[in-house]
Amino acid sequence: MNKQKTAHNIWQVILASSAGTLIEWYDFYIFGSLSAIIAEKFFPPSNPDLAYIMTLATFAVGFVVRPFGAIVFGRLGDIVGRKYTFLLTLLIMGGSTFAIGLVPGYASIGVMAPIIVLLLRLLQGLALGGEYGGAATYVAEHSAHDQRGYYTSFIQTTATLGLFVSLAVILITRSSMTTEHFNDWGWRVPFWLSVLLVLMSYYIRIRLQESPEFAQLKAEGKTAKNPIKESFGKKENLKVVLLALFGAAMGQGVIWYTGQFYALSFLQKTMNVEFVQSNVIIAIALVLGTPFFIYFGRLSDKIGRKKIMMSGMLIAALAYYPIYARMDRIADVRLKTEVTAKYTIENSMARNDKMQNVEKTVRTRVYDDETKVRETVVNTDGKEEKKMEVVVGTSGLIQLVLLVWVQVIFVTMVYGPIAAFLVELFPARIRYTSMSLPYHLGNGVFGGLLPTVATILVTATHHHLAGLVYPIGVALICFVIGVVFIKDNMISKE
Repeated sequence: MNKQKTAHNIWQVILASSAGTLIEWYDFYIFGSLSAIIAEKFFPPSNPDLAYIMTLATFAVGFVVRPFGAIVFGRLGDIVGRKYTFLLTLLIMGGSTFAIGLVPGYASIGVMAPIIVLLLRLLQGLALGGEYGGAATYVAEHSAHDQRGYYTSFIQTTATLGLFVSLAVILITRSSMTTEHFNDWGWRVPFWLSVLLVLMSYYIRIRLQESPEFAQLKAEGKTAKNPIKESFGKKENLKVVLLALFGAAMGQGVIWYTGQFYALSFLQKTMNVEFVQSNVIIAIALVLGTPFFIYFGRLSDKIGRKKIMMSGMLIAALAYYPIYARMDRIADVRLKTEVTAKYTIENSMARNDKMQNVEKTVRTRVYDDETKVRETVVNTDGKEEKKMEVVVGTSGLIQLVLLVWVQVIFVTMVYGPIAAFLVELFPARIRYTSMSLPYHLGNGVFGGLLPTVATILVTATHHHLAGLVYPIGVALICFVIGVVFIKDNMISKE
């Protein structure tokens, strides 16, 4: 009876923790998934490339601030408790996301638009900085030691599922209206919907009890009075924090964002793959790859966390260049034979105060492998803007899904076991604070800056694959540090 009750409780804990974390990742990722549109809405239209880089930088700010959220909410979680801390982070995250959907565009309020969005991104990052550590710690402290990898791996799926849900909501919203309506106001709908998801998750979480391990510490008066000082003020613990960052979380962060966000950015901005098709490619790859978080989490209970994570880093670093080189070739029309081409010309008056003359010329090219290229030239009172969209054929689509899926497998190898790995490095009294900081530095700084750094490298060098220098270099450095300095006997026995 007790075993049945325990089993029931752990799945209830996993459901509540995962649901909230999934929703917070959803909130976080709709900004990244809509970055191309957000660049047009919230930044000056005079320089589209700079607007896109500034949008990615605003997105990255939410990641960079996460370590501060880890310290603030980690301290709160180690003193007050796990449950109420990640209830608070959930509400902050949801409120900030909903507010982004209400901010007027640059055309309405000028420079205040990007400033307000930046402030809301800061709040999102702070909240997420406290969310993950709380959820992972909460589940781990309800789990048996030899099942922590398995049970915490369900938390690991939420980041990918949150991205998948964000893509699904965006695609459904986009499909339910015209392109003009979506670009005008429909892109705000996914932000507004977060309120419903947050309320649902809050209802689930409020019914939970505190974790038994923390409750016992509190009852015995053994909770940390100053978890920040204990975590980072003591030399022996600070050493473990630094090793967790540079020997695990740093490499995991860049691999995570390369396999999902950089892949999407590369499809849309470098390969010019059409918006819906690029999101469908990522979504399918995520669905196919997500079960492997559970597989590698469970495998880590049997053979160890370190072996799987280090293998994933090394394989990813060696495989990225050939993978992205192949992706680039699939959409390269210079390697294809053109079959047909047609033109249409549309004349209209723009709906603005200036009533400018707008002439739109659309040329569609069809190639021998069913790939279609739609080139649109918009001439507004003599000022010309060009846009190209590629819709790859069936064979190319399948190849792209597989190539992104392989990258997701790399993600599952390094990310699936890392929650249990980090939890086990630190004693319970300072666990929330100690594990949250290296995790969010690795993901928030090293991983979160990846799209921005990669885009800058590509823009500066004019080479499609230059952005890969960053994730490959970081992953290799982390692999060497992890293999040499992280030992199996570092696991905390408390």
